[in-house]
Amino acid sequence: MSRKPRLKGRAARLARLFPARPRQAARTPFVLLVVLLLGGGLIGLLVLNSALSEGSFEMDDLQKDTKSLTDEEQALQRDIDSYSAPDALQRRARELGMVPGGDPAFLDPNGTVKGVPSAAAPRSPAAVRPPEALATLPAFPSAGTATAAGASATGGSPAADTTVPDPVATAPGVSPTAATPTTPGR
Repeated sequence: MSRKPRLKGRAARLARLFPARPRQAARTPFVLLVVLLLGGGLIGLLVLNSALSEGSFEMDDLQKDTKSLTDEEQALQRDIDSYSAPDALQRRARELGMVPGGDPAFLDPNGTVKGVPSAAAPRSPAAVRPPEALATLPAFPSAGTATAAGASATGGSPAADTTVPDPVATAPGVSPTAATPTTPGR
């Protein structure tokens, strides 16, 4: 009874073409393929997730660096603004021994002088720096520090010790009477 009946003729030939039992070997590669695909997908997701996390941490670090550098830039800009404010410039100029200048005179292209120049106001002797203090000044002294150096060496005020030649009067071929400034229209 456990035996199957034997087929004859055409049924026997067809039965040989289609085996009665399914093969186990055909199912094993499919199962392995599905397991490998699932495992590869999970590993790929894990790698992608860790790469995104690493990028997120790096972005946070860069944002912190950007914020600190922006704060530092703003602090430096505030320092620059405070040093370039008019009152700070005036205070620093007085520390260097500079005095406010007088009225300027201007030269026209034809050689005439416009305006009447006036000398700078003399400084008080207390404002004159000693020679030791001048040694600490910057390597490229400005006009005010050069005047202060000349004044402290002679002991007088820079306005009294310094004479500025008139460019028109010292020009070759110009007589002293022609160097008298004239104002057009007066």
